[in-house]
Amino acid sequence: MSLSFPNRSRSYDASARRIRFSGYDGMFEVPFLVEVDVFPNAKSEAGYLAAFDAGRDAIQKVATRAYSYGGRRIYILTPNDFR
Repeated sequence: MSLSFPNRSRSYDASARRIRFSGYDGMFEVPFLVEVDVFPNAKSEAGYLAAFDAGRDAIQKVATRAYSYGGRRIYILTPNDFR
């Protein structure tokens, strides 16, 4: 199976300073977190979520690449993943 992103929901985790979203490999949910440092121009929850929404296609491409390496229970995307 391949990774897909049919669910467009995302949420901000203030304590971890990350945005949570999910992909799916068939019937299996694959959790992802994006560190807010990926969005250097955003300074608030609303800004982080807006930046995530604006960059969703690129974020999903990075998430798919990270998932292709396999073997994790959760995937944390950092600024280094976007270089």
